[in-house]
Amino acid sequence: MSKAKAQQPAVIHKVIMVGSGGVGKSALTLQFMYDEFVEDYEPTKADSYRKKVVLDGEDVQIDILDTAGQEDYAAIRDNYFRSGEGFLCVFSITEQESFQATAEFREQILRVKNDDNIPFLLVGNKADLEDKRQVSADEASQRAVQWNVSYVETSAKTRANVDKV
Repeated sequence: MSKAKAQQPAVIHKVIMVGSGGVGKSALTLQFMYDEFVEDYEPTKADSYRKKVVLDGEDVQIDILDTAGQEDYAAIRDNYFRSGEGFLCVFSITEQESFQATAEFREQILRVKNDDNIPFLLVGNKADLEDKRQVSADEASQRAVQWNVSYVETSAKTRANVDKV
């Protein structure tokens, strides 16, 4: 008699990381996946990660697609957006331009998904660099309220709120 019980395939949730280049999408992803902080910035083309987590008391798999922030990859973004169930829109609190770019990413996602009710989280990364802050928590929170989404500040370096997002 085999003691292995038939395992139900875990539910898979596809999460897409979007945001400008250099805001810390990969650093957040790697911190979440492997508990490590990568200091060196190397532009990502697109990397996919899968991790088992407990969500609302249920074992699920999170499939994270870490996308390229560079404009050269804008054409392939639509395909990623189509496949995503939830989106983490990341900007750096130290870079106003990356915050401004979140509006464009949101527009693209809404256009591709054709649905305003998609799970979407506005993420201000690099919270450990408070002395270099260019985007106030208040300004980001106001945008989140306007979009009817949540806003969370994270630090991939210190792991602050990484699991929360």
